[in-house]
Amino acid sequence: MNITAGKFKGQKITAPDENITRPTLSKIRMSVFNTLQAMVDFEGASFLDMFSGSGIMALEAISRGFTKAVGIEKHPKIISVIKTNYKKYLNSTEYDLRLLSGDSIKITEKLGEKFNVIYIDPPYYSGIYEKSLNAIKNITGGIVVLEHVNDVDFGEYIVIKQKKYGDKTITFLKLKKNSEL
Repeated sequence: MNITAGKFKGQKITAPDENITRPTLSKIRMSVFNTLQAMVDFEGASFLDMFSGSGIMALEAISRGFTKAVGIEKHPKIISVIKTNYKKYLNSTEYDLRLLSGDSIKITEKLGEKFNVIYIDPPYYSGIYEKSLNAIKNITGGIVVLEHVNDVDFGEYIVIKQKKYGDKTITFLKLKKNSEL
């Protein structure tokens, strides 16, 4: 698995066991960030990856110009892989790349900082899409990107754009109260 664009384009990333995670495909990552580029100025922006898996989404964000990226993961084996992947990039003072370990919903409910982009890709069929959207209401400062395979009640969010990739849907959302942003 490689970073698809930006200053770290082509850098190899170790993928965790596919029985535990399901890394976002490169064509979907490219599409997500190309779409975001029309919505958000990446320079100085912050990115949160709620269910990090390999950590590739946060690394893509940093590679493409985001100044800050935070990943959240709870599975110990996966955390070890993400730490290895992040190690190459942690020595730079150009950006803030962090990994938080624990339950994504509990952690995001307690974060006291807003993020320009929040990427939500929990385990499919986990039934926690709505809980995830509710947990980030106070920390979203812009766009929420949701990767899902089933219908989701977006509640207090409005759909900006949706794209289908086979059985996957990528939905770009904004909190209704932030829709003027």
